[in-house]
Amino acid sequence: MTTVELVALTRGRLAGRERRMVVGGPLVKAAVLVPIVERGGPALVFTKRTDHVGSHRGQISFPGGRVDPTDAGFLEAALRETEEEIGLPGTTVEPLGALDDTETVATQFIITPWVGLVREPVAWKPDGHEIERVIEVPFARLADPAALRVEHRERAGARHEMYFWDLEGGDVIWGATARILKHYLDVLAGG
Repeated sequence: MTTVELVALTRGRLAGRERRMVVGGPLVKAAVLVPIVERGGPALVFTKRTDHVGSHRGQISFPGGRVDPTDAGFLEAALRETEEEIGLPGTTVEPLGALDDTETVATQFIITPWVGLVREPVAWKPDGHEIERVIEVPFARLADPAALRVEHRERAGARHEMYFWDLEGGDVIWGATARILKHYLDVLAGG
């Protein structure tokens, strides 16, 4: 799939569905960006969090964070946080649509993911405090069913599927980031 095809499919699928929203409650509101870049084909951008950040230490995540009271909305929060974390100017991102809200159990967040196309070349600048490095993963690798590992875990008496993508160098996409990625791939597949 080319980047142009992925962008068109993403825009169409997200516009043609009703998004699941989690409203209210005690959970902290957060927003992330699911950035698409052109690298001889589409790639998604992830961050590796530092080992000294407050939550999700050392994990692979999409760039983003808490919604600030001064943010006009979830997209603005995702763009602001992404620029702070990895130096991606919000003006270079073409928003394609929002995915379903995702809750985290351990850290008590409601995450609103926005998919966006990065229209211009960018030099990643991880902030060093929250973000150790930026990781670009070819979309074809993530979309390959053989790359997804599914495990079942018990939590609060219920059985849950957990998703994992093993990356080069021992990094693993899991947790809320893996659930967001799986949801995005399912939406693209028409599910």
